[in-house]
Amino acid sequence: MAKRAFLIVLDSVGIGAMPDAANWGDEGSHTVNAIKTHPEFSCPNLTEMGLFNIQGMEGGVASPRTCYARMAESSKGKDTTIGHWEIAGIYSPKPLPTYPNGFPKEVLEPFEKLTGRGVLCNQPYSGTEVIKDYGEEHLKTGKLIVYTSADSVFQIAAHEDMVPIEELYRYCEQARELLQGEHGVGRVIARPFSGKYPFQRTPRRHDYSLTPPADTVPDIMKAAGFDVLSVGKIFDIFAGRGFTESRPTTSNEDGMNATMGMAKRDFNGLCFVNLVDFDMVYGHRNDVAGYARALTAFDQWLPEFLKELQEDDLLIITADHGCDPSTPSTDHSREYTPMLAYGKQIKQGVDLGVRDSFADIGATILEWFGLSTDGIFGKSFLKEIKQ
Repeated sequence: MAKRAFLIVLDSVGIGAMPDAANWGDEGSHTVNAIKTHPEFSCPNLTEMGLFNIQGMEGGVASPRTCYARMAESSKGKDTTIGHWEIAGIYSPKPLPTYPNGFPKEVLEPFEKLTGRGVLCNQPYSGTEVIKDYGEEHLKTGKLIVYTSADSVFQIAAHEDMVPIEELYRYCEQARELLQGEHGVGRVIARPFSGKYPFQRTPRRHDYSLTPPADTVPDIMKAAGFDVLSVGKIFDIFAGRGFTESRPTTSNEDGMNATMGMAKRDFNGLCFVNLVDFDMVYGHRNDVAGYARALTAFDQWLPEFLKELQEDDLLIITADHGCDPSTPSTDHSREYTPMLAYGKQIKQGVDLGVRDSFADIGATILEWFGLSTDGIFGKSFLKEIKQ
């Protein structure tokens, strides 16, 4: 019989500031607490599973249905790339570079030479605002709108009538080759838009990630002959490495539907899922109500998904960082993340305390499949949770 693991990352669903949060400007951040008092927040299933039994949380139940832990991030970062890489077994001793004052000449001049186009903006900007403010000048001049954010990203926005989508993707590939080493940003992102002022972003966004510096859990599992399925932006985060199949998604709802579809299939291996709307649509826009509704929708989806789990399945629900929508910042926050482990062979009500690294999740998944954890950062907790 097939053995499966589902690893679902609720992008940015943090559960409280880490001890070093002040170094990142995130003292007092707590993403879940920011939304749980909103009238539209209702998560009875996550509550029953033990989300609020995790150390540092309030409102737990007497008999949680999972093994649960508070995960600390060992790596120096609070972004998507470093968070996911750590979950998958990589420690990052240095944060990825960010550009609060825009990109330096040594980055932009070779980029302009490669593309044959000038650059507009070159500063941190909201993706929806940047096309309002620079879209018309871009259409007049043909210059590319290059901008960043508080994340380690190099974003290129272009109107699809001015720059055909394949051409925009080529520019991103050129930027990705250029941005290595000291300027190795986590992601180069194509941000196409269309229409007339105030313009609309199109769904043809594409991320070009930095290649992981060492083997990850997906690499190891693929090499061992297992199926490794990606749902959402996971494939992009790992630069496409280590996966046997990829299912891109357009929203949380699409991601949950895709994950349900995977659960109804016979495969032997890992289904690695990212639900991005928590972060992209609500956290970064400081939308407390939207964030509360989104976690409620995930909670409502869970019971039907749990019914699809087979005898040899392991489910782990976690996050990659925080993005507290109630603080003045629109950036990610340096927070602990939740870990809920569930399955027919998994004990219930085991408190694993505070784990030193997100990488303990990756090590546990490898051990679940009988694979060696040598060379992977992190310590498996499988023996503590398996019946």
